[in-house]
Amino acid sequence: MIAVIQRVINADVQIEGKVKGQIQKGLLILLGITHLDSEEDIAWISKKIVGMRIFSDDEDKQNAARMNLDISAIDGDILLISQFTLHASTKKGNRPSFIEAARPEVAIPLYEKTIQRLEQDLGKKIQTGEFGADMKVSLINDGPVTIILDSKNKI
Repeated sequence: MIAVIQRVINADVQIEGKVKGQIQKGLLILLGITHLDSEEDIAWISKKIVGMRIFSDDEDKQNAARMNLDISAIDGDILLISQFTLHASTKKGNRPSFIEAARPEVAIPLYEKTIQRLEQDLGKKIQTGEFGADMKVSLINDGPVTIILDSKNKI
């Protein structure tokens, strides 16, 4: 499971011109699920996301080295977007291969369980896109701060 985490001032996702989910200050997460992922990967990713101290405290908002607060401490929100293209292989040729991305029958239940786990760990509802939909995602990245987590690379 790969998560691209972006600290945002605001973000939204639109499907067919209608806003499906939107947040103010918090995290936009692009989530790629592979056929090897399990509930163990969900638990690890969720714990890391919710506990990640990437928000500055009031004393030093401009100094990135002083990121002391997690998302709960700032009462931030999460917008979770499924993105199979995170598992693209570009080793051969110019057309990416998505063979490592989980097929919908595997990915959808894992995506839904990730939503539930993030809501449980965060202690409130999160916003989402729609699995498999053509989505338009807008954001203002704060910092910019972008971090990549890979549950298969824990050590």
